[in-house]
Amino acid sequence: MGSATENIYAETPKELVREPLVANQRSPGWLSDQISAIIEGKTPRWWWIAFTISFLTAGMCFSMIGYLVVTGIGVWGLNHPVMWGWAIVNFVWWIGIGHAGTLISAILFLLRQKWRTSINRAAEAMTIFAVMCAGIFPAIHVGRIWFVWYPLPIPNANDIWPQFRSPLLWDVFAVSTYFTVSVLFWYMGLIPDLATIRDRLRLQAEKIKKPFGKFTNKIKQVLYGFFALGWTGSNRHWSNYEKAYLLLAGLSTPLVLSVHSIVSFDFAVSQLPGWHTTIFPPYFVAGAVFSGFGMVMTLIIPLRVLCKMEDIITVRHIELMCKVTLATGSIVGYAYAMEFFIAWYGGSPYELYAFKNRAFGPYWWAYWIMVSCNVLTPQLFWFKKIRTNMMAVFILSIFVNIGMWFERFVIVVISLHRDFLPSNWGYYSPTIVDILTYVGTMGFFMTLFLLFIRFLPLVAISEVKGVTPQADPHDPLGGAEKGDAH
Repeated sequence: MGSATENIYAETPKELVREPLVANQRSPGWLSDQISAIIEGKTPRWWWIAFTISFLTAGMCFSMIGYLVVTGIGVWGLNHPVMWGWAIVNFVWWIGIGHAGTLISAILFLLRQKWRTSINRAAEAMTIFAVMCAGIFPAIHVGRIWFVWYPLPIPNANDIWPQFRSPLLWDVFAVSTYFTVSVLFWYMGLIPDLATIRDRLRLQAEKIKKPFGKFTNKIKQVLYGFFALGWTGSNRHWSNYEKAYLLLAGLSTPLVLSVHSIVSFDFAVSQLPGWHTTIFPPYFVAGAVFSGFGMVMTLIIPLRVLCKMEDIITVRHIELMCKVTLATGSIVGYAYAMEFFIAWYGGSPYELYAFKNRAFGPYWWAYWIMVSCNVLTPQLFWFKKIRTNMMAVFILSIFVNIGMWFERFVIVVISLHRDFLPSNWGYYSPTIVDILTYVGTMGFFMTLFLLFIRFLPLVAISEVKGVTPQADPHDPLGGAEKGDAH
């Protein structure tokens, strides 16, 4: 069998040989052990350090929100003419971060892209936690937080919702639907793996001698078993699971396009120069996917080393994500150019001035940071040496995240700070409360993400096993022949 395999690969041109999705011919048992290690074993020291820092940072966020409620919204940098500032910038940024998870899980699943299997679980979790962080900002941006229930679908005395024509209310429907479907999709994919952890805990129970250890193990078995919904891995269970997963993928796919399109309507339906443009929905969706993949790479590249999963999350996975980032970054760059062209071609002096002000006005530095990070940085991914250098990709992914935050800052603040009348012009600066609230949401996000990787599988065990050569009867390195031989 070995010589036959060598002959097959020797006859195949080198450029046509693809790197396997699981490196070093790892067995299914090894995959289960490696992915489950951080859940079953002792909590690593690096996890405690990261969790402590994240938890304290998250506490700072909620302390600032408490200070805001007690003191009033005057603690922010908002003032005439910039009435939308830091909160809306961060809301749109976090919603964008949450787009890669559903794209990787749903759209790539429908397109039968097997490389998604090693990264989809982490991306889905990132989506859920990013949407939770995003939801904080509209709630506190209303100023009188005790009226935040107004956008909820609770009919008032006249049997209508307050300000139903407001795009901010459309956000409530779009984001809440997206969050609900993302949670269901994430949980659906977890069910087989929860059953795997449940069964592994049962086997480990026989080796545990200490009473407290036995009790803890039993509690874990009950919890994982409860959420596994009685999964046994039977043919009927797999059949129903695959149907449900396909339906949720089909339901999630239009949500990827609709959610950020509706978020863009917050700006596009206004009459303000710099906002009133039809390019916003596709431009925002491309930017959201761009920033989402940037965040996935920022999280995955360190974790694959810390969790010793280099053979599961391979260089090929990172390289493919770089290519998606390159494509979406190029779309974003094209959108920037088209905005300037339409501002000139449209003949509106106010529109043209708004874009000239972005590039050469008081906030020129923010605009050129945005262009450098979002347009120039992704072009480095044309080079294979860059795409396969993990340190370089990690640094560039951070630049992507920075650039996309500045894009939202440029759209929101620079379009507002100079009105039609020069007497209304002003300069917006965030306060320390603005900054600490935003930094605190990063801590909140990382706290949730660290809890996720500690108690749930970072990688979809069942899906990764399905893309190994051993699972493919047509692969010369596995399949039926190799199975028969052993």
